[in-house]
Amino acid sequence: MELNGVRYHVEQYGEGEPLLLLHGFTGSADTWRPLHPFWRRFRLIAADLLGHGRTEAPKDARRYRIERVAADLAALLDKLGVEKANVVGYSMGGRLALTFAMLHPRRVRRLVLESSSPGLETEEERRARREADEALARKIETEGVRAFVDDWEKIPLFATQQTLPDPVRAAIRRERLRHTATGLANSLRGMGTGVQPSFWERLGELAMPVLLVCGERDEKFCRIAAQMHERLPNSELICVKGAGHAIHVEQPGIFVKIVSEFMTKGEV
Repeated sequence: MELNGVRYHVEQYGEGEPLLLLHGFTGSADTWRPLHPFWRRFRLIAADLLGHGRTEAPKDARRYRIERVAADLAALLDKLGVEKANVVGYSMGGRLALTFAMLHPRRVRRLVLESSSPGLETEEERRARREADEALARKIETEGVRAFVDDWEKIPLFATQQTLPDPVRAAIRRERLRHTATGLANSLRGMGTGVQPSFWERLGELAMPVLLVCGERDEKFCRIAAQMHERLPNSELICVKGAGHAIHVEQPGIFVKIVSEFMTKGEV
């Protein structure tokens, strides 16, 4: 599907209320596939985000700016005839989901942010992150995707995934290796936390119900979620015991139950 001049890989499953699923950095629409059977009441919409999986990876890093990718999501909903969707975003996809909700609030019914942040608060923090992301981007371009993935799998953020069953870990690795150096490097340059706008001071503008989900063993993002919860006018916060950064991978049954209950709250 062409969205604002870029060919996107988009998947749809089922019928019912639209549920837009946004994966994290190095992920793809495949990350949500094990959860599909448990969300049969929804019309699931999942795309490989810009520079990821089977979606195009433009050479111009400016095309990856998170505001432009949010505009792609609006174009996606337009082409699918969806006026308003529930949105679930994980990590990078959570930052994109929040950006989409900020820029297109009338398109979002309910918002779920898994292990996400509204950006960095100070310019000093953003500058340091931009420098770190640029160094990593160059390393990916120089050494290739496989060497990057080998290192990426060992960072502390994913330590809790070491105990996952071998087939699950193998599937995650295959998913990561399917990307291109250009796509991953430019995603860092265009959608990294140091580049995106900081929405900390604007969280109070979001009127739609927001669910914040974090893993108990992911202390950094639990702190961020707690701070966001204080500023969001209509939010819930759930910390999943024993989980790390990727709750939907580490404890999919619990994640599905939490999200489903949130989406149907208030229905008779």
